[in-house]
Amino acid sequence: MSDENVHTACRIAPQSRSSLVAGKAKILRVTDPCDEQVADLFAFNHKELTCSLSAGRSIDYAARIFLSTGDVLYANDSQPMFTIAADTVGQHDFLLTPCSQEMFEKLYQHVGHHPSCFKNLCASLAAYHNKPEQITTMFNIFRNVRVDLTGRVSALPPRSRAGDFIELRADMNTIFALNAWSAGKSNNDSFQPIDYQVLTA
Repeated sequence: MSDENVHTACRIAPQSRSSLVAGKAKILRVTDPCDEQVADLFAFNHKELTCSLSAGRSIDYAARIFLSTGDVLYANDSQPMFTIAADTVGQHDFLLTPCSQEMFEKLYQHVGHHPSCFKNLCASLAAYHNKPEQITTMFNIFRNVRVDLTGRVSALPPRSRAGDFIELRADMNTIFALNAWSAGKSNNDSFQPIDYQVLTA
């Protein structure tokens, strides 16, 4: 899907995806319609595909790993890409890459095909000529990742409840892909849809 003026709520089916183009100053609102569902986001500059969302730059400039209202998500060239305009949950992950077939085999000992966020992202962005190797760390909306004093990372059930949302104001013209997360470990072992809208600021 590609529409710069989406105002009605759209739904991403469990373990599925969508992609859009959002103009500068548009607001992307992502809502958990049910409970405890992660959505992951990746984005590129609409005109320059080498300019993409960067976890490293964003965390570096914020000087913390958990970002919320008022924080900026930066691109790899240090341009502001999104500003978090509103956030009813306050817990998101910007450390980990999208789940993949290889991840399910290594961490879940899964045999055979499994839907994955990485495959969904590749499919979403193929129309814009993005290459799989350009997809790096996601902004994992509502994902509840904790880091203890030893540096050990744990994925806990999301803190989001039905109706919770985050709003991201686009600070540049972007192509973005949004998924309903496919790994049960981060969704409290359930799979639910994700809703989104693109609004005029």
